[in-house]
Amino acid sequence: MESPQRSEAEDGGSGEEKVVETAEKIILRWDSTVSEEARDKMIFSGDRHEVDRYLRAVDEIQRSLHSLAISSPSSTVGAGDRNPNTIQIAMARLEDEFRNILLSHSSAVDSDSLLVDTPRSHSHGHGGGSSSGGERGGSTSSSRRSIRSTTSIREVDLIPSDAIADLRSIAERMIAAGYLRECIQVYGSVRKSSVDASFRSLGIEKLSIGDIQRLEWDALENKIRRWIKAAKVCIRTLFASEKRLMKGPAMQLFNFAEAISISRRSPEKLFKILDLHDALAELLPDIDVVFESKTAESIRVQAAEILSRLAEAARGILSEFENAVLREPSRVPVPGGTIHPLTRYVMNYISLISDYKQTLIELIVSRPSSSVSRYPGELSVPEFDFSELEEERTPLALHLIWIIVILEFNLEGKSQHYRDTSLAHLFMMNNVHYIVQKIKGSPELRALIGDEYLKKLTGKFRLAATSYQRATWVKVLHCLRDEGLHVSGSFSSGVSKSVLRERFKSFNAIFDEVHRTQATWLVPDTQLREELRISIAEKLLPAYRSFLGRFRSHIESGRHPEQYIKFSWEDLDSAVLDLFEGNPVTQHLRKRSQG
Repeated sequence: MESPQRSEAEDGGSGEEKVVETAEKIILRWDSTVSEEARDKMIFSGDRHEVDRYLRAVDEIQRSLHSLAISSPSSTVGAGDRNPNTIQIAMARLEDEFRNILLSHSSAVDSDSLLVDTPRSHSHGHGGGSSSGGERGGSTSSSRRSIRSTTSIREVDLIPSDAIADLRSIAERMIAAGYLRECIQVYGSVRKSSVDASFRSLGIEKLSIGDIQRLEWDALENKIRRWIKAAKVCIRTLFASEKRLMKGPAMQLFNFAEAISISRRSPEKLFKILDLHDALAELLPDIDVVFESKTAESIRVQAAEILSRLAEAARGILSEFENAVLREPSRVPVPGGTIHPLTRYVMNYISLISDYKQTLIELIVSRPSSSVSRYPGELSVPEFDFSELEEERTPLALHLIWIIVILEFNLEGKSQHYRDTSLAHLFMMNNVHYIVQKIKGSPELRALIGDEYLKKLTGKFRLAATSYQRATWVKVLHCLRDEGLHVSGSFSSGVSKSVLRERFKSFNAIFDEVHRTQATWLVPDTQLREELRISIAEKLLPAYRSFLGRFRSHIESGRHPEQYIKFSWEDLDSAVLDLFEGNPVTQHLRKRSQG
């Protein structure tokens, strides 16, 4: 009985050894260190039957090693000499195959197809809706990436499913043979290169915080625009699809936003910083989801801290803008009393601020301070009682009103540099009118400023217009008064012709000078210019027509009447139309008609 049993065991042992030998031959045939064919070809790129044969061969070698480990050394004669070397050769080959499969599918994320916002309320699962993936037709090719949408996050299979199956089959065997570390290293190295390629495709550069802060702002503005688009793709798609490898790339991505948040503050940076803030605030819930693991906590903390610093930067820039408006130093009067560049700049700036009101209402939580200590080094600061305004003004609205108060204060100072008082009033009229029109032209800004303060501003520019007319035209109309013309005790005409002639001469000289000078002054707003001319004509023309009607005969009965009556009232009407065009008149006015 013992002999058959021994024979059966020997036959079994011999059969198992033959299987192992066959497996070894398959593995050695693909040993790239000794076979040129093995160096030129990849198993997993060829016949699937050969793939299955090779994997079964590896399984047989591993099984034989396992059997060897739990039995006596003499139970499988010769196996101990061959199998360890064979398994090393097999693992080296599988590592090469693993790397090649990864490299074959390591192209950068398609930025064109993924640079599309995915609103939370319009996300669809894979195959649903008319997403950019769905528009590409019904192809079922395994090489096409599939997309799974979770709210705004779209997880993408960066590697096709059939390739993933091959990678898994290789990884299982490498791990079983104790080659986990090598498997992880290969995966991390190749996929990191793919992520780097995706970064380059999305326009994300490897820049240190110092590099970013040394860039000119114009260059940074373009980079911020690119970063905002790229960050959405990275966080919602790229990082979400390959979370294990993304801590380093995420830190690289956020370094840019961090550099902007701690950069030197200046007014022109406000709106891009707000864009950056809004983009990061929108992405923060997605960041919490994508980097939810304990090991990624530092990424979540970094993103939250950057958001906080961006908010603080926005608050600081607004405060510094107020200082800059108050301290704007130009003292050279703008020609013709037109709108000052500071006025245009400030009003365009706060109009843009109103476009960001939803964000800034949340960020600006304290009222402005008009205390002198708030503006060190300033000799004077405008006084303004915020309690006079309507209730329920947000801190942001109060800051905008305060900026306008500061602007008016600065403009008042600039108006003092005009030698002509009339021009100083015209300058203030133009500038305050521009402020009013900018507020009226922006529904968002008007809602923030409020109609009550808008009425105050409207009253100010109308007061300036009235002050201009008094400063210029009172002295013109003063020549047309009756006082002093009548000679007491005279029984002839009762009018002193000498005094009358002087009145006409004074009127002619003053009006000629006003016409010549104020034709070069400028009221850029067409409607305001027309309203001002009408107001002047309504005072000037009736007064001159009446004066001319009453006293013309006295002048015409004497010698050289044309020296005194130079203008008809029609001439004056035409001359008024020359005013405030900003163009010099070619010659002095001359009488165009008689009688």
